[in-house]
Amino acid sequence: MHDTTRPAPTEAAAHRPIDPGILYFGTPVVLLSTLNEDGTANLAPFSSVFWLGRRAVLGIGARSTTARNLLRTRECVLNLPSDDLAPAVDRLALTTGTDPVPPGKARRGYRHVRDKFARAGLGRTPSATVAPPRVTECPVHMEGEVRAVHPVAEDDAAARGGVLAFEVLVTRVHVTDALRLPGTADRVDPDAWRPLIMSFQHFYGLGPRRGPSALATIPEDLYR
Repeated sequence: MHDTTRPAPTEAAAHRPIDPGILYFGTPVVLLSTLNEDGTANLAPFSSVFWLGRRAVLGIGARSTTARNLLRTRECVLNLPSDDLAPAVDRLALTTGTDPVPPGKARRGYRHVRDKFARAGLGRTPSATVAPPRVTECPVHMEGEVRAVHPVAEDDAAARGGVLAFEVLVTRVHVTDALRLPGTADRVDPDAWRPLIMSFQHFYGLGPRRGPSALATIPEDLYR
């Protein structure tokens, strides 16, 4: 029986091929904390992440300080900011822990910042199962251990060696009481959780855009 409640399909001509510089249609923002060689904490914002069961898969530039830290220590914390932390996250945009700044990032306007926690105005809380600290203000912390590293785009001579996918086993999850589903011990209330979302270089919550992002000053083609 024909469903009259659904709109009629649009003609194929309504879709047109395009060649966008990036494909960030919307993913959660993560503040990833790792340890530098000198024992200080590094904090890096990124949004190339997804979860499968108890594992998180992180897409990170292979030459970044964060990637080097993960390869060396095999530990991290995935701190998930709520949408009201957009200004703090944006203070980390266009910053890098690598000194000197790599040429590719220099062309995009990045500058070296040694203490990312101070730059963002965020606090540190000790972790339970890994060495890197958690971000106090984030309502969700996922401590994790790197269990596998996979090269990305090995079939592309121009991109080969530039990106790594880290498979991280989540070893401990911390959430604020405000996010717990009433009457349960281990469930998160999705109506209470308001993640910060990155969509095409802009910050969103589960609703209208929350504010500007300094990353939007970078031409998309520079990400190719």
